[in-house]
Amino acid sequence: MKYIDEYRDGEVSKALSRKIGKTSKKPVRLMEICGTHTMSIFRHGLRSLLPETIDLVSGPGCPVCVTATEEVDRSIKLARLPGVVVTTFGDMLRVPGTSSSLDEEKAGGADVRVVYSTFDALKIAGEIPKKEIVFLGIGFETTAPTVAAAIKTAHQSQHANFSVLSAHKLLPPAMEALLSGGDLDIDGFICPGHVTTIIGASAYEVVVSNYCIPCVVTGFEPIDILQGILMLVEQIEGERAEVEIQYVRGATPGGNPGALKIMDEVFEACDSPWRGLGTIPRSGLAIRAGFSALDAMTRFDLDVPPAKEPPGCSCAQILRGTATPPDCKLFRKTCSPRNPIGACMVSSEGTCAAYFKYHSP
Repeated sequence: MKYIDEYRDGEVSKALSRKIGKTSKKPVRLMEICGTHTMSIFRHGLRSLLPETIDLVSGPGCPVCVTATEEVDRSIKLARLPGVVVTTFGDMLRVPGTSSSLDEEKAGGADVRVVYSTFDALKIAGEIPKKEIVFLGIGFETTAPTVAAAIKTAHQSQHANFSVLSAHKLLPPAMEALLSGGDLDIDGFICPGHVTTIIGASAYEVVVSNYCIPCVVTGFEPIDILQGILMLVEQIEGERAEVEIQYVRGATPGGNPGALKIMDEVFEACDSPWRGLGTIPRSGLAIRAGFSALDAMTRFDLDVPPAKEPPGCSCAQILRGTATPPDCKLFRKTCSPRNPIGACMVSSEGTCAAYFKYHSP
């Protein structure tokens, strides 16, 4: 409890808030690119502790939310194939595709199972060898190493009925895509602690170098986030642009060498579609040719028609940081956690879900 209390100490938070207020002189927009940061900011009311000069905007930090509709459509096509068991993390079930969702397919008789790790899916493959077990590889660099480990294990143990549909995303290319789009005015990034424990803080150097945007790797407790904001404000006021680490207890400049090694062994960078951002070059992870027998994209015919987005849904703009959920005409009306129209309302890390739960109408 001492550890938790330390990072949720109200007096320390107030002290940081006062220091931010004294330091911040010019108006700035800071983007958090992690769904856990978004929820923590709302849950702990951190916006109320910040001066008017600081505007926090949520970006594409929710892995479920940025999964493109066409990728959801592929998973639905898989679920409709006879003899196929689709395994996935639970937050993907209700994400809407063009005309259905995995939850709807499951209700209609498809064999869709929620697992808590990729190795749970591998275990199912061993238990029912007469069926094809497909795991949906969703998420940023945080989850990719465990998926790579499962693919490598399946390859070595010759699990002939196991495969992965990889829709993994790489965060730094998305940050560059946001900045190069020209329609977003951002002064600094609150970078995700969990992703950075894998890729290392040095992965953001390209963003700083190319766009002169400060980046601070930040933890998820209230004091972490406030300190990260202070570090960004100090950089901006001092006309500096650097990569700094607030989350020193978890992140390093070089990341996790073992995780990076197995990712590189199993995956290679590829162009990837993002909800709201379009196709970003080398922003996804494709399974390497040496493991192609375990790649659902080569194992099954997963061509799908062009995806269609729900009419009136503003998820694309919200993920780019050019709109907030209240700007969407569906928000709180037809779109709610009970009836999610867009992906940003589905996940517990989605910006719309955070606004719905914590933001006063």
